[in-house]
Amino acid sequence: MNKELLGILGIFGATVLLAIPLGRYLATVYRGDKSWSDFMAPFERLIFRLGGVDANKEMTWQQHMVALLTINLVWFFWSMLVLCTQGSLPLNPDHNPSMTPDLAFNTTISFLVNCNLQHYSGESGLSYLSQVVVITFLQFVSAATGIVACVVVFNALKDGTTEKLGNFYNYFVKTHTRLLVPIALAVAMVLVFQGTPMTWSGKAPIVTVQGDSVNVSRGPAAAMIAIKELGTNGGGFFGVNSAHPLENPTYITNAVENFALVLIPIALVFALGFYLKRRRLSYMVFGVMTVGFLMLLGPTVYYEMHGNPAITHMGVDQHLGAMEGKEIRLGAAASAYWGITNTIISCGSVNSMHDSHMPISGMCEMLGMMTNAFYGGVGVGILNFFVFAVIAVFISGLMVGRTPEFLGKKIEAREMKIAVIVALLHPLMILVGTAMAAHLYAGNPTEYAAWLNNPSYHGLSEMLYEYTSSAANNGSGFEGLGDNTPWWNISTGVVLILSRYLPIIGPVAIAGLMGRKKFIPESAGTLRTDTFTFGIMVFFVIWIIAALAFFPVLTLGPLAEHFTLFAK
Repeated sequence: MNKELLGILGIFGATVLLAIPLGRYLATVYRGDKSWSDFMAPFERLIFRLGGVDANKEMTWQQHMVALLTINLVWFFWSMLVLCTQGSLPLNPDHNPSMTPDLAFNTTISFLVNCNLQHYSGESGLSYLSQVVVITFLQFVSAATGIVACVVVFNALKDGTTEKLGNFYNYFVKTHTRLLVPIALAVAMVLVFQGTPMTWSGKAPIVTVQGDSVNVSRGPAAAMIAIKELGTNGGGFFGVNSAHPLENPTYITNAVENFALVLIPIALVFALGFYLKRRRLSYMVFGVMTVGFLMLLGPTVYYEMHGNPAITHMGVDQHLGAMEGKEIRLGAAASAYWGITNTIISCGSVNSMHDSHMPISGMCEMLGMMTNAFYGGVGVGILNFFVFAVIAVFISGLMVGRTPEFLGKKIEAREMKIAVIVALLHPLMILVGTAMAAHLYAGNPTEYAAWLNNPSYHGLSEMLYEYTSSAANNGSGFEGLGDNTPWWNISTGVVLILSRYLPIIGPVAIAGLMGRKKFIPESAGTLRTDTFTFGIMVFFVIWIIAALAFFPVLTLGPLAEHFTLFAK
């Protein structure tokens, strides 16, 4: 047990230690200062020249959003075209069929918005061409999109008054050439040397130790798995994601993948401090996020390592923990740690089946997505936290009788309205979606019987988890849910779109409006936003707004299921 706990402590500690210098490096790159990676500049200039882009032209926040939405629309049509015709295209050695339009829509939107909700199994649902030119491609560009939006907010929060917030395409290209591609290449190399396949060959026929003849799926997996983690995407090459022995062969690959998925979100927190030259602010943000993370991690590790009380009551030894749905090579603690990091980070990859986790663990995983501000996905985690910080500043200003200010800029009615809309949109999408699905199922359980493999409390949790994962751009699921139906494909697709773009546009708009305002130097009466006290304020704003809204439905789902385990 102690070794398992030391293992997850070591992974987290190493991630934080490397995130600090990476944050400093990212601040240097996005400020345009000299760095060791400047040897990529000629290649970047070639890309800009071929694309007809003036990378030195500064953009307003509106121009950034037009560029972001336009390029995302192009990727949408590209993905739909390939997925709906993949059965007739090359690089399909296993002869997988084309996707139906509703499944292609869901898959396209899911990967476009960095969610990676998968209503298909990778081995049988996609050709190698689709895995590379759609899935892997979108995993790179969707991650870069979130990071660029984050950098735009950084620019708006700098001292002074400005409408010019950098160039979208400049940041977008540099995010690939100087961050995502190099680190993804290093992670992929580790995976290949540990046994993850990287080949264009089709299924391999083998004979098992039991004498059975089987065909084992393989493909260009290592490259896709590296960016799936690094870009907080989460979509697996194989159906069971990183629980698959070829996607996550050893404890070493488990540690490397877990390290990769947390690295950039934490690094961006420190990059905020280096970029704005306000390191105390980044420490406050990191502290709030880490406390929230540990509050969710602690109960999850405890319950997964102590097993199911109902099974213990039957006299079954559970010294290894609650091992249903887990890989013995990884263990209960590493599975619990992965479950929480992948839900607070909005990555959504899994190394065990969340549907089999203990009820309290499942609730903590959902709370990580419901708050959606403890580290969060690449770039968007900072944006979500920024919204809650604006609300906390406004409330604090009212309490002390001063005009609310954040980093020298006044927070007025317009910024506050946008912040509240963004903050309330998240629970609205989750609760309305779950309520509609529950109404349909309760109204005609025979017709929708294929939806739920688990009735009662856990069935509600399965539906709640699906919409929570969609709204948080996470992508993991309680896989007892039969989700490859028109209802789930289309309804979650709509939630994915609204829950990706509005929470990006909102914070960028707030930051853009603040950037235009006169900078107010700090005075004796200024509310400092880099203090322990303000950190507590933000923490409780997050929990009150984002978490308590879900308490009634969590009571009917995982909490009720938890107490049934102790019924005799």
